Amino acid sequence: MTAVLAPTPVDEAVADTLDSRIRRDPNNFRVLSGDRPTGPLHLGHYVGTLANRVRLQDLGVPVTVVIADYQVITDRSDPGPLRDRVRTLVAEYLAAGLDPDRTVIFPHSAVPALNQLMLPLLSLVTDAELRRNPTVKAEALASRRPLGALLLTYPVHQAADILGMDGTVVPVGRDQLPHLELTRQIARRFNDRYGQVFTPPEPLLTGTPNLLGTDGAKMSKTRGNTIALGDTADRTAEIVRAAQTDSTRRITFEPAARPQVANLLSIIGELTGRDPRAVAEEIGDGGAAALKRRATEAINDELAPLRSRRAELIVDPAFLDGVLLDGTARATSVAGAVLHRVRRAMGMDYLG
Repeated sequence: MTAVLAPTPVDEAVADTLDSRIRRDPNNFRVLSGDRPTGPLHLGHYVGTLANRVRLQDLGVPVTVVIADYQVITDRSDPGPLRDRVRTLVAEYLAAGLDPDRTVIFPHSAVPALNQLMLPLLSLVTDAELRRNPTVKAEALASRRPLGALLLTYPVHQAADILGMDGTVVPVGRDQLPHLELTRQIARRFNDRYGQVFTPPEPLLTGTPNLLGTDGAKMSKTRGNTIALGDTADRTAEIVRAAQTDSTRRITFEPAARPQVANLLSIIGELTGRDPRAVAEEIGDGGAAALKRRATEAINDELAPLRSRRAELIVDPAFLDGVLLDGTARATSVAGAVLHRVRRAMGMDYLG
């Protein structure tokens, strides 16, 4: 029976200094990040994750991006047009600036070693721990279906991706720290039981605010309240015009009192590198219409090069498939070596 160890919470002060350590010695870290191919990426992905992946890549950090295709079926019976969605993800990654020569991009269903690694990792967690996981609880509630075994074990599948790719850094928002903690616990428990094999991954805290969707709720593909990276400039303007604000004409940056207005100001600030308070001062009594015009301009100006490159890539599926094949080969090599270390530590390397 697996001993239940007391969790060791992530030290946020330590996490906050990680970025400076990465800048000093980028080759000493391996970043692991990923997405589920449930639909096109949107503005929240661009601001929250894509831009940061490109930044880390350009600093010289080895970056791996997992397309978590198996995880699509954790909470839905129909995975949808996965091939097209995976290709679209790759096109959007490259259009945003990820370089397949420097960043490994692959679907985890294509690397058997990662899925084989799940078995020994599952032996290190309890049913209660899985059910307490915030992601499992949220997805189970959203799916409105009985809790499936794959959804229940989703956190361990995530751990297998991170540890199986030798990930030592995982970019997360502050609200996602509990999600990463189980992976860290699994790494420590394996090391305690079988000897030192894994490095518990560290969280790289992102300073990006959590952007709201156009309806004032959390930005989400499933809610349909997003601006997709592939939307046209006109479609973007239409979406922003319909975004919720409030009836106060003077524009001020007050996230608690005026969240929808603050959200549009935050988007402008993130995309232009300006303080949203200064943007609010400039708009002043221009009201919601002026605010939305400014937001539309900022979004379309920032995304114009990405959208142009995305359109070029999306019509070349052979090239996109080649990126995946190359990334899968590189990921298979890394995951195979990790699985061998795991089997050797467990005394299961019977055949070498």
